[in-house]
Amino acid sequence: MIHIKEVAKQTKITVRTLRYYDQIGLLTVSSKTDGGHRLYTEEDLKRLQQIQFLKGIGCSLKDIKVMLTDPNWNWSNSLKSQLVYIMEEQDKLKGIESSLRELINGMAVEGGDDYLALQKLIRLSTNNKPRLQSYRESMFNDMELELLKKVPKMRGEDPDSLEWIALLGQIKKHMKNDPASLKVQNIIRRMLEKQMEDFNDEDEFINKLWDIRKSSMQSEKLGLYPIEQEVLDFMERAYEIYISSLHKSTTCKEENRG
Repeated sequence: MIHIKEVAKQTKITVRTLRYYDQIGLLTVSSKTDGGHRLYTEEDLKRLQQIQFLKGIGCSLKDIKVMLTDPNWNWSNSLKSQLVYIMEEQDKLKGIESSLRELINGMAVEGGDDYLALQKLIRLSTNNKPRLQSYRESMFNDMELELLKKVPKMRGEDPDSLEWIALLGQIKKHMKNDPASLKVQNIIRRMLEKQMEDFNDEDEFINKLWDIRKSSMQSEKLGLYPIEQEVLDFMERAYEIYISSLHKSTTCKEENRG
């Protein structure tokens, strides 16, 4: 016979939980001390292990009680049903995880403006998925649809997506600066480097995507995270300045060589 306190110590199950199992008839102890303390046999401990295992795979205490007392219980069907339930719960949790990641990344883009990020993501979440997919297919050919999968996503956890999110957040942070300033130009330079890394020689696709991005209506139809028009205009001016400076630098080098 093993005292309830020793069982609690060995199994890491609280005395309160063990008492509750006894009260609901899930694990009725074989004996008690003169003082009323519960005593457990080796068989009781084996049953406790079974209870904890079944609880660990998500079974309810109510079901566990029936499973361990009904000799005709269909274990195969029961466990298959439990597996389906767990897989459905995993999908739900994965969706919640993605939404949380998207909100955290949105807040990073908005410079900590939680409410703005929340409102934008709520608007995105109302998109009709079949309609969204239909719009994508109408705008892009098969090869471009594959390229579209590589576009950084707000719910992405990969290093590329996180860097793009950080760069966009930096652009918004420096909106009050001159687009020709060194800080802004360095951000644009890194954006173009990332673009080359991910979409080398895909200028037609990039230009099409940028044209869509500049239209708030088309961006929303495509399911892209909303970016204010003034931010897009600022990025475009900074880009034009950067490209112009590259051309001037190339021209100067050619003249010097000449």
